[in-house]
This record gives sequence, structure tokens and C-alpha cells, in this order.
Amino acid sequence: MQLPIIGKHAVLHLLGGALLLSLARSQDICTPNPCGSNTQCLPRDGRPVCVCLPGHYGNPLTYCQRGECSDSNDCGASKVCKNNQCVDVCAGNCGSNAQCLARNHVPVCSCPAGYTGDPFTSCRRFDPQELCNPSPCGRNTRCEVVNEVPTCTCLPGYIGQPLQGCRHECDSDYDCSHSQKCSNYKCTPVCSTGTCAPNARCDASNHRAVCTCPQGTFGDPYSSCRYECESHYDCPSGKPACSAGKCIDPCATPGVCGEFADCHVKERTTPVCSCPRDMTGDPFIRCRPFVKEDLCIPNPCGQNAQCTPGHDRTGKERPVCTCLPGYVGDALVSCRRGECQSNQECGYDKSCQAYSCSPVCTSGVCGSGADCKARDHTAVCSCPPGHTGNPFSNCYRIPSPVAAVRDRNGRITYLKR
Repeated sequence: MQLPIIGKHAVLHLLGGALLLSLARSQDICTPNPCGSNTQCLPRDGRPVCVCLPGHYGNPLTYCQRGECSDSNDCGASKVCKNNQCVDVCAGNCGSNAQCLARNHVPVCSCPAGYTGDPFTSCRRFDPQELCNPSPCGRNTRCEVVNEVPTCTCLPGYIGQPLQGCRHECDSDYDCSHSQKCSNYKCTPVCSTGTCAPNARCDASNHRAVCTCPQGTFGDPYSSCRYECESHYDCPSGKPACSAGKCIDPCATPGVCGEFADCHVKERTTPVCSCPRDMTGDPFIRCRPFVKEDLCIPNPCGQNAQCTPGHDRTGKERPVCTCLPGYVGDALVSCRRGECQSNQECGYDKSCQAYSCSPVCTSGVCGSGADCKARDHTAVCSCPPGHTGNPFSNCYRIPSPVAAVRDRNGRITYLKR
């Protein structure tokens, strides 16, 4: 870069970001001003020093422009003021693979999830097995990483506190409870599978197994205990059911049926309870002598119907179903409320018959040839004009008046008037 020369002996020096202009003259070295726009000339050690005005940046020998900021407070929280410019606070401040979070103009560096290391120098991918190296566990243990947490467990055959150290569970039977024995340094139940015969009972006594056949069985408890039966077909007819290896009569169980009830066995195992002939009731609770009122318990009739004891055509006692007063329908199925209870609920020309409104002037109410008129729910019968007779049995036409005329031969002829 070519530097401007002021006078005959001007020399330009750049020290620490400031341009120093050396002038040989001893008079006022800043007059005339050797610096550019928006600058300030400062005499220092006999030399003019050009600097940009506060809040400006650039080449003070030519031109300084106004800066973006004077300090970090002029910038956003994620930026910092550097050389009067707002720059990203995270630019180049964190190590490789690290993440940066700007907080009040300060970079906060951290290793992301799954990484570890110094976030200001370098982050590397985290190996969970590093948690077990070196192992935080005691002797005779195993260290495993579970959900990124080192977990210590005793090795097989060892017990104890894995963080302090583990030991053999036992060295002799006396290290175990009385119902266990020491086998391969481990306490095991003396009554484990196969110690006694199938179906045999095993009791532990002083670290030893004592086998016995249970009640109802017989045989060698160390080889075989046999039951009285294994299936229902092993039992006799008097005790046809096999229960827990023993033949039983299902009807002999106390309380299986009610008082005075009969019991018989169905399919060898099922007790069936019933009340004897001429008795009724709940066979599982109590049977009692039958009375005719039992015909209606429970009610065999339909809805809105009543049951009364009666007889059929052969004279046998049977329940009789009738609709309740004011109801009509099939008493065995369902009765519905009738159309009427009295004549006043019907029209003047109808009357309430069997809870239904029926015309009073129906066929056969009056006699043959009679007229019928309804009046206050009653049929009024009368013979029509020109008729006479009993309107409730028969009305006939009244004969017209006639005149008798005798001819010459003495014959009489009747003529209508």
C-alpha cells in the first residue's frame, strides 16, 4: 500500500492497530490533519497517531465508517460486539462435535446427548460400557450398563452386597435354613421335584426330606403312592364318583339337597335334587306337601291376568287364568285394558259389553220387521208405520180396509177402498 507523505521526512508506522505517522518536524504535527474522515489525530511521542472516532471502524488514514455496535449490549443476546461489529458469539468458540448455546452474549458449550468429553476442545461418541471400566462393583460380581447406569450383580452361586463384594451362598448345610441343603455352594430346597414319589407328601426335617403317602393313599412314598381311584370308572355303583383319589357318593354330602327332598346321581358325578310325588317346594331348601294354591306359584298366566286354582274336564286340578277386571285379551299371554268400564264411556248408540263399546242396535236385538233406535246406550225397538205386532219378536203389515160387492150370481168380491 502506498502511504501519503507529509513534508519531506514522513514515515508511517502501524503499531497495535493504530497507524503512526512519523514526522520530522517539531512543530504541531497534527496540522494540517493528516488523517481521513471520522478520525482523530493524536500527537504521541512526537508523532501523529490517527485513530477512528469512537463507534467507528476502518482505515483512519482514509475513512472510518460508523460501527454496528460499541459494546455487546448493542447486539442481540446471541451475538457479541467485536471490532464494532455484531458477530455470532458461538462462532469458533466450542470444540468439535460440541453444541453451543448463546446466553446473554456468552457462549455455553456442551457435548450433545450420546457424546462425552471437553466441549471446549472435542466431544466424542459415548460408549456406555465405559461406565463399567473400571468396575465400581465388589469382588465376585458382574457390572452391566442398564439404561446408561452401571448395575452390579453377584455372579451365579454367590450372594451378598455386589457393591461391597459377593460370597458363596453356603459352604455346608448349616449355612442354610432347616428346609434347605447346601448343594454346589447354593442352598436348595430338600423337597425339590423328584425327591419323593408322585402324589407323596414331603416334609423337611434338619436339612433332610421326609416322604409320606397322604391320607387315602398307600404304597412306598419314595417310589409310588396309589389312590383308591384315578377315574370315575374305578368306583362301584354305590360310590360312583372319584374325588381326590377316593370313591364317594355325591348324594351323601351333607346339605347337598333340601329337607324331605330326593337325590339321585346323574352321570356318576352330578347330584340331582327333586321333591317327591305329591310334594312341592325348593328341593335345594325344603319340600312340603302340595296344596292347590301351589298351582299358581309361580303365576303361569300372562301380563295383567290372575291365576286361580281350578279343574280341567277330567277333574284334575289345574291353574285357571283370567284377565283382571277391566282387561281383555288372552289371559295365557297378555291382557290389555278394556275400551270401557261403563256405558258412559261409550257413544250414546253403544253400550259397554265385556269392556268393549258395542252398538246397541245389532242384528237380533229387535224382532223381525222392527225398527231399532239407540237412546242413552239402550236399544229402543218399535214397529214401523203401517205395521203392528211385538217389536221384540215380529212386526207385520196392517191389512188395508176393503168393501164387499156381490154380483148377480151371488159371488162376493172384496175391493180396496
